[in-house]
Amino acid sequence: MEPLGEAWLTSVECRVASGPFAGKSLGAAWTEMPVECRGEQLAGAPEFPLLVKFLFPAEKLSIQVHPDDAYATAHEKNAGGRGKTEMWHAVSAFTGAQVSVGLKPGVDKEKFLQGLAQHTLENLLEVFLVNSGDTFFVPAGTPHTIGPKMVLCEIQQYSDLTYRVYDYGRVDAHGKPRDLHIEKALQVTRFGRPAGGRVTPLPLPAESATRSLLVACRYFSAERWECSTKCEIAIDPARFELIVILDGAGSLAWPDSAARYRRGECWLVPASQGHIELLPEAPTILIRTFVPDLAALQTELHRRGISAAALAQVIFDSGNS
Repeated sequence: MEPLGEAWLTSVECRVASGPFAGKSLGAAWTEMPVECRGEQLAGAPEFPLLVKFLFPAEKLSIQVHPDDAYATAHEKNAGGRGKTEMWHAVSAFTGAQVSVGLKPGVDKEKFLQGLAQHTLENLLEVFLVNSGDTFFVPAGTPHTIGPKMVLCEIQQYSDLTYRVYDYGRVDAHGKPRDLHIEKALQVTRFGRPAGGRVTPLPLPAESATRSLLVACRYFSAERWECSTKCEIAIDPARFELIVILDGAGSLAWPDSAARYRRGECWLVPASQGHIELLPEAPTILIRTFVPDLAALQTELHRRGISAAALAQVIFDSGNS
């Protein structure tokens, strides 16, 4: 049996396990979801907007880069026409785990091509050692790679557009190297514009829980919650939310029902829900993610006394960067 490289939790091909859309694919369910479920903010969205994955890299992944929306719209309409900005949260990591995100200062297109020709491209990327609980933001246009010895939860725009730049000379079972997409990668890579990398979480107030904002951009906002006792999560009626269980077990309760949760599950909470209660039977760690109104989020957090400088460390609002 081949090792599992990644598991998509919100693929449009995934089957809904419970609720009114049980048995349907997520893609089919999305087309039928009323505005009360989606929320007004996403009422007109033709496709499901968030892709959540678990990554289990068994070896170093290829060096790659993703396009932004403008490039994808102009050149990749057949592949969905959407760019790919993403984030990673380390669910677990062993000693020596590392990722590379972004180019080192001074690396321009010429140096990039030299590194590619000399098989030293990896040396031109910023390297980060990874510990459990670390978070990394990877905006479109940022070259990156992931090493082994870790499990990551990835949250991203719903897009699978990837331009592979370098694959360490590896070949498949038939002796053929995988396709590279160097010309497209050069067109979308943001030379001279450092972006992405490790992000320090921003603590947020919460009763009976430890809560922090990991990353927010126009495409997604992600929070980490740690709960050992009953806690409540308020749901904004403007949008649905996803609850991804990283560890623990217990029950989710809402006004008219309840259901058990366990590690590895992803729950879609309708916009109309108002709130849900988390009732842990074992200490629980989860990621709460949704498509934010970024201006409203910034205003709310600033009103709570969080400085603009602190917000700028976790909120990225300039396009795909």
